[in-house]
Amino acid sequence: MKKIFLFLPILVILIISTFLLIYLLQNKEPNKPPSALLNENLPEFTIVNLLDKNEIFNIQNIEKKFVLINFFASWCAPCKVEHPLFFEIKKQHPNLYLIGINHKDKKNDAIKYLNSDGNPYDFIGVDGDGFIGLEFGVFGLPETFLVNSSGIVINKFLGPLTKKIINDEIKPYIK
Repeated sequence: MKKIFLFLPILVILIISTFLLIYLLQNKEPNKPPSALLNENLPEFTIVNLLDKNEIFNIQNIEKKFVLINFFASWCAPCKVEHPLFFEIKKQHPNLYLIGINHKDKKNDAIKYLNSDGNPYDFIGVDGDGFIGLEFGVFGLPETFLVNSSGIVINKFLGPLTKKIINDEIKPYIK
């Protein structure tokens, strides 16, 4: 019986190491978790404009266009880091439709943020309760989705966009 207790720690370490090795061999990237929306149709949603509550947006507004949907908030520091890049991408690709979705933020804070840092978006929707973010599977900010002209979500980006991400993973699709 004492011999079993001597080998028990070795057996536990061996089991844990086996599971770790299997995980590492699966080539999963922790910064790119799977998204249920990838290669699927953009979910149906209707959203009110942050700056004009009489303006309503739904996916029929973007038929036949490449779209970049960015979930952001005024309190989100990484959102502020990526914000200037949206001006650059909009300038270089004016046919790309940029949608900003203000997620779980106070309306006045969001408007103040956009007034001070500028507004690169073609449309800014309000997702105060987070239900649209839930439809998209958003679990952190910022998150950005690239949608092709057929309405299919072709990529999802977690965290702030960078020039490298824009050049390597967005621009090839929107030329």
